Order: sequence, then C-alpha cells, then structure tokens
Amino acid sequence: MLKAGLSALSVIRCAILLAVFALGGCSVFSPDRGPDEGAVIVAPVESKPPQIASRPSRTAPDPKPPGLPSVAVVISSSQPAFLDVANSLNDHFDDFTVFDLSDRSQPPVSVLRVINDSTPGAVVAIGLRAAQSSVAMSESPVIFSQVFNYHDHDLLNENTRGVAPLAPLDAQLAAWTQIDPTISRIGIIVGAGHDALIEEAQLAAQKHGLELQIRIANSDQETLYLFRRMVHDIDGFWLFPDNRILSNRSLQEILRTAKRQRVTVAVPNESMLKMGADISLASEAEDIAATIVGIIRKIQSDGLKNVRPVSPLSAIRVVTRDNENVVQR
Repeated sequence: MLKAGLSALSVIRCAILLAVFALGGCSVFSPDRGPDEGAVIVAPVESKPPQIASRPSRTAPDPKPPGLPSVAVVISSSQPAFLDVANSLNDHFDDFTVFDLSDRSQPPVSVLRVINDSTPGAVVAIGLRAAQSSVAMSESPVIFSQVFNYHDHDLLNENTRGVAPLAPLDAQLAAWTQIDPTISRIGIIVGAGHDALIEEAQLAAQKHGLELQIRIANSDQETLYLFRRMVHDIDGFWLFPDNRILSNRSLQEILRTAKRQRVTVAVPNESMLKMGADISLASEAEDIAATIVGIIRKIQSDGLKNVRPVSPLSAIRVVTRDNENVVQR
C-alpha cells in the first residue's frame, strides 16, 4: 500500500515538473542553444535589403564654345565712338588687328588688300566709310556697325550682316521719362526710308503714354523749317543721326531754338551734350562688341545665311548734360 502511494506520489511530482518545464521552457533555454528536435520553428521575417539613396547623375558640363576666329577691325576714324567699340572687341579675340582709315598712309584699297591676304574669319567695319570699303572689297564675311543709313548704301548682301545703329527705342523712352516724368509730346524729324524705325518709335511711345509728332525731311534746310514749325507744340525733340538731313548749321540752330522754347533735346551721342543738347540716349560700346561676337559665333555654328540681316542691341547709356544723373540699362 505504501509503495502504491509512493508510486502515485512520484507520478504526481513528475507531472508537476513536466508542466513547469512546459510553461517555462522558453526561458530555460539559453539564447545561443538551438531548440530540441520536434520543436516548432518559426521562420524569421525576411528583412528588405537597406535602401541606398540614389544620387542624381552628374550632367556633363556644357562644352566650351569654340575659339573665335581671327578678326580684322576697320574703323572709319579714330573718334571715340569708333575706338570704344574696337577696344571692347579686343577683350574677346586673341587674333585681332585694327585698321584706321583716317590714316592717310594706308588708303582703303591697300588696307583691304592686306586684310584679304591674311584671310581673317571675319571683318568688322565700324562707321560708314569703313563699312562701304569693307563691303565692296572684303573676301571674308563683313559685320558692320555704327551706320544709320545702311539701306542707302547697299551694305546688306549675302556676305554681310549689320548691327542696329541705335539703342532700343523703348529703352530710350523709358530712361527719358524716368529722368523727366513731365515729358509728354515729342517731335521727330527723319529722312525717307526709315519706316521700320518710325513704327518702332510709335510702339514705344504708345507703351509710355507719349504723343509723337513725326515729320519727313529731304534736306537740312527742310529739317530746320519743320522744326521751327513744330517746336511750339512739343516739349521734347528726339534727334536721330541722319546726316542726310542734318548739318552743323542746322543742328546748332535747332539747339538754340529748343533752348529758347524750353524744349528738351535728346541726342544719340554723348559728345553732342557739349553743343547744348540736354540728354544723351546712346548705345554702349560693350553691348555693340558683344552683339558682334554673337553674330560671329552664329556664323561659326549655323552659317552666314542663318544670321538675321541686322541684329538689335540690348543696352543703353544715358547721360544728362550736367552729368548729375547717369542711368545705364
């Protein structure tokens, strides 16, 4: 009977021990021991490989523009307006030669013969005389500038291109009205053949709320006559460099009359301020040079035929007579 009780007690103790092991088995096994055979194995959740942030691909730097070709620069004279452009061009070219047609030791024929023998990539002509000689005799492409009446001299052909002779008219009126907000009625006298210029001036005037009075003259005497008639109806006179209808005499008389009538005169050249003009609305030498360089690069890449006949400028230099107010755009 005692043995039977002990056996029963032993069975109970074994059952209790087995239950304890069953409940505490997870904590009993050390972490680095594998589970016993027959245990349920839970497959670990697959972890995604670490994401590597994609770096933006480095774009190749823009290729450097090709080097500019050799250039021969022909200037009509050594006046500052021409020399300033030549000096600005010098900053862009490694192979650069200047020829001054006012040097009597080198007549235009001799100059162009030397230029043609050197076969430059382009000829830059500054001023009317330089443009006429270069267009007539150059074997290389010609880019001319500082020529107002280029249509009258047949300067545009399949081998030539031009630069606008004036700063943008819209910028001129913007600067003028900024300096003198009271300006409202502006007179213009110009020679025949400048329909595009007149249209540009009219559009600019409409934009700035200005009234234009435009007259066409055929001589300096007619210019003076027309000015005397319009001076009482305007408060500003916009002078363009049309040497066909202007002379020193007529210009001086216009300036004297304008001063008496208190009419502001805007001129296209800073040197004319000394004559009595009130405000200079001039092109910038550096802008002209940059435009010429752009034309030459366009010729290099696309050929001369794809370059517009006359390229516009984009900057203006504004100086008043007393030099107290200088504005650049």
